[in-house]
Amino acid sequence: MMTDELQKHLDQGLYGAPLLKPDEQRKYLGTFRERCYLSMTIEQMKQQKNEETLRKHLTDYPNSTVLINGKVPETLQRTYMQLALKANLSFTVVATDDSNQNDRLGLLVVAKTAVNEQTIDIEQKFAVAPSQKQTTHQKQSFWHKLFR
Repeated sequence: MMTDELQKHLDQGLYGAPLLKPDEQRKYLGTFRERCYLSMTIEQMKQQKNEETLRKHLTDYPNSTVLINGKVPETLQRTYMQLALKANLSFTVVATDDSNQNDRLGLLVVAKTAVNEQTIDIEQKFAVAPSQKQTTHQKQSFWHKLFR
């Protein structure tokens, strides 16, 4: 009994305190999924429309922090750092172990506490409504619909 406690104490001294949900923290740049407002993959960060969407909505999240993956190219990092500064938000560049894969998270807008947002992917959260996309379709005749 006493040796188990001693071993735990020694392990904690050598390796640090055990992490809660380490895989989740690794994926979400050192934080938890429940604290995320918005996310962008590295590939999404390269697209101009996503940058404009973030610029438009970043001020919707006052007192949040922008986390940027350290594997994102430096020119892209600077662009998003400037966006955070213009929105009066702090930012942190997070060093990660993983290789630079474009499907990895490149940017997160996070809170200090849980916010439990249902959808955090920027493209899904601010997608154009399907009804707006389909208004350009020509109406089909009754006979065309019937025999198609």
